[in-house]
Amino acid sequence: MAAPMLRRLCRVPQSLVWLRGSRAVRPGARGMLVAPRARGLFKEFFPESGTKTELPELFDRRRAGSSPQTVYCGFDPTGDSLHVGHLLTLLGLFHFQRAGHNVIALVGGSTALLGDPSGRTKGREALSAECVRANAHALRRGLEALAANHARLFADGRPWGSFTVLDNAAWFQEQHLVDFLATVGGHFRMGTLLSRLSVQSRLKSPEGMSLAEFFYQVLQAYDFYYLFQHYGCRVQLGGSDQLGNIMSGYEFIHKLTGEDVFGITVPLITSTTGAKLGKSAGNAVWLNREKTSPFELYQFFVRQQDDSVERDRSHHAATCQRTRKASCSETTCCRSNKACSRTRRSGLC
Repeated sequence: MAAPMLRRLCRVPQSLVWLRGSRAVRPGARGMLVAPRARGLFKEFFPESGTKTELPELFDRRRAGSSPQTVYCGFDPTGDSLHVGHLLTLLGLFHFQRAGHNVIALVGGSTALLGDPSGRTKGREALSAECVRANAHALRRGLEALAANHARLFADGRPWGSFTVLDNAAWFQEQHLVDFLATVGGHFRMGTLLSRLSVQSRLKSPEGMSLAEFFYQVLQAYDFYYLFQHYGCRVQLGGSDQLGNIMSGYEFIHKLTGEDVFGITVPLITSTTGAKLGKSAGNAVWLNREKTSPFELYQFFVRQQDDSVERDRSHHAATCQRTRKASCSETTCCRSNKACSRTRRSGLC
């Protein structure tokens, strides 16, 4: 009885095993994309055609004249803390940082006022500007603390990229509505915006969709453009429900500059019932020890249904052989007992 229980307690998501285990991995340009995808960290690449050559070449630090790339991910301050739903995007940022690339965690101090409609059946509860500012400040502190803990606990002697926290309120507060619509709005087509799945599902719902929510994808596209212009950012990372917004940013940047940018999505972390985790759903597991204790965080993963854990383990076992040449370390990935205890003790949160 004790042995099966011990094995069950040590069944942590492969993404967490990978975080510590990847320390021994030295992935090549293609391997640093293929191996995480095989392990379930990365779900989709956009545009798909660019992932065979362009995206791997972008991250190839061994090429003559190559330089670190910049990857960003957005975090809207609808709450005063990060939660488990943000975990995979954070792991993705850390993955690129550890490979020597620069990453940006973008706090949506302005976009949070509109509310992202992606993956929602009804509009978000409106937040006051004061509440959003307070949440943005707290979220920024949380991101900086996680980045500092990551650097302290996982330093491996290699040169890492930078981890920068920005707030899009810094550039949107300087924008005037009419000027913004005149200069930016003309590059978006209603047919394309209406075709997004997030928009279609909301338009068909009884509640419909507000203009503020509809305009959200335009502001997120501008975020990508701004970071591309000022920070050389060519890759946006986000949850799988963000693909439509990422596509809008890609199309906007390509129209204005003729340059290609890329998007990478990660799977959504869900509850045992399959519901998306988050503050609005009332099922958030916080990445803040003052709101969720380390034991409660660990228990969340322990309580995941066995069939979902086994499905992930089976998927990994099937793909590990195929990705060995892409730097998938089977020995590292399968040391679940050791990795589990390290995860509990890491103090990353």
